[in-house]
Amino acid sequence: MEAAAPMVNAEYLKEIEKARRDLRALISSKQCAPILLRLAWHDAGTYDAKTKTGGPNGSIRNREEYTHSANNGLKIAVDLCEEIKRKHPKITYADLYQLAGVVAVEVTGGPSIEFVPGRKDSTKSPEEGRLPDAKQGASHLRDVFYRMGLSDKDIVALSGGHTLGKAHKDRSGFDGPWTKEPLKFDNSYFVELVKGESGLLKLPTDVALMEDPKFRQYVLKYAQDEEAFFADYAVSHKKLSELGFTPSKRSSSASLLAQSAVGMAVAATVVILGYIYEKLTEDSSEYMN
Repeated sequence: MEAAAPMVNAEYLKEIEKARRDLRALISSKQCAPILLRLAWHDAGTYDAKTKTGGPNGSIRNREEYTHSANNGLKIAVDLCEEIKRKHPKITYADLYQLAGVVAVEVTGGPSIEFVPGRKDSTKSPEEGRLPDAKQGASHLRDVFYRMGLSDKDIVALSGGHTLGKAHKDRSGFDGPWTKEPLKFDNSYFVELVKGESGLLKLPTDVALMEDPKFRQYVLKYAQDEEAFFADYAVSHKKLSELGFTPSKRSSSASLLAQSAVGMAVAATVVILGYIYEKLTEDSSEYMN
């Protein structure tokens, strides 16, 4: 069942900005940017462009969905967001999860991503099997992302989000971080792919990006030019976060005005949150994907 779209008015936008601040504080205290980004991706990544089903509608909060094998461990992120939802009950889960992903990228040093609110919540979950399988190769990645309506460039740019976090053996069957600073959003995922053997994690889907000529061109570009990666990532992330969602002109305009006032605060937050450069502790490891 799908709920009605929220009324995106001045009051709703004010709640969004309050939630944004609370998410920054949560990420600072829990060091949970990677798992919140994964939550946003996995809620959105079930979209099927042909059937117009799945997508960023908050359905990952359903037990039926967060217990899918690809979502192992994401109940942690659902519960973390519940802390914010209790403070801001007017915000839909769909908007909250995607806002969490945007904030996770920004406060760990990544690009600013335009966020337009107004997503509807759904209690209906898609069937299992729509998310990428890390044990597969290039053709599988294309099957999954093309189904969403995304491109080869989107596939590679979004893969760069693995610069955050690490894999857990008990969740995915894999273990370890992709980069040396898994709480810092930069282009080091691509740098490490190009370098080759480094002792860091490389999944079959990561290797596929180097082996496939069309994917490889973007990997090399992003390894050499972090600004190009950031620019393309911001576009691809926004596309992913809006699959099946058509923002109203009113909410888009209002959101842009609100976010222009947030830009400087985000930049300051990135500087302040020095935790991203500290050694990871065992206490924070459960939030690392």
